[in-house]
Amino acid sequence: MAERDEQPTTASIAEAARDEDAPTTRERTETGGGDLEPLLGQDEAGQFRDRWQSIQARFVDEPRTSVEQADALVAELMQRLSQTFADERKQLEQEWSGDGDVDTETHRVAVQRYRSFFERLLSA
Repeated sequence: MAERDEQPTTASIAEAARDEDAPTTRERTETGGGDLEPLLGQDEAGQFRDRWQSIQARFVDEPRTSVEQADALVAELMQRLSQTFADERKQLEQEWSGDGDVDTETHRVAVQRYRSFFERLLSA
């Protein structure tokens, strides 16, 4: 019988994304009114968009280089989102993983925060 692949957990994904030397540039903020907080700040997202526009502008003259740079940029963005997830998960885990004295309300709030992060990932 073939061995079954284990499903990833948020812990395994966050651990894989964690780089102790990487600076944490995004601070967590609460948003109201049901709005989803973007996964990247406006400045950081703008920098990624500017770099993408530059890649596209060079495509006609340097198509191969543009494809290589597009690949590198997408990989960098994925790593950044992964780091954002690791940072969020670390904060969530600190809130719900106590010494066995965590009440149901704390778990309810943790599930709500995971749901919020889940929705933000889907809207990215």
